[in-house]
Amino acid sequence: MSRHPSYGKSSKSAKKRNVLKRFERVDVLRKLGRWKDGENTRVTALPKTPIVP
Repeated sequence: MSRHPSYGKSSKSAKKRNVLKRFERVDVLRKLGRWKDGENTRVTALPKTPIVP
């Protein structure tokens, strides 16, 4: 008997996410030079960022 495809594979958790958490987005903004520590204190309504591996 075979498994149903909806069960997925065991490596499903290693799939690349398309949504970043706040701290990940701030890290991306730092790399892009659009976030400066001390100057930017707001962590809500952050600008959209490209997903950087």
